[in-house]
Amino acid sequence: MVYITRVERFNAAHKLWVDEWSEEQNVATFGKCSNKNWHGHNYYLHVTVKGRPHPVTGFIIDVKKLSLLIKAYVTDILDHSNLNLDVPFIPKGMQPTTENLVILIWQQLEQAIEAEGCKLHAIKLWETETIYAEYYGEQ
Repeated sequence: MVYITRVERFNAAHKLWVDEWSEEQNVATFGKCSNKNWHGHNYYLHVTVKGRPHPVTGFIIDVKKLSLLIKAYVTDILDHSNLNLDVPFIPKGMQPTTENLVILIWQQLEQAIEAEGCKLHAIKLWETETIYAEYYGEQ
């Protein structure tokens, strides 16, 4: 099995907040992410697929096609959005954490990638230089 990763970027704002909690509890739990006026991140998205290289092209998937799929299903929707308000595939009330986003991004991409003859292996989403989440499709 061979693995190949495509990296894409997007910028988005969010706020982590639980309405039933006090402002103090929200700030204690979510820190800067609880800012009343939102705040943003420059996200780096790593999408890894796996498969056998095609005997003629040598590709698992054409990486240009992979990039187009990521843009159509994920980054064109997320880029310059408010994750709490603007994104139809983020359920209302779900905290738009990096942990939740990797699962939702997987759900957005899995079928489209399988239609190209390979399998989605991993989603890794960098929120900052020091924080990322990764997901391998386990429930």
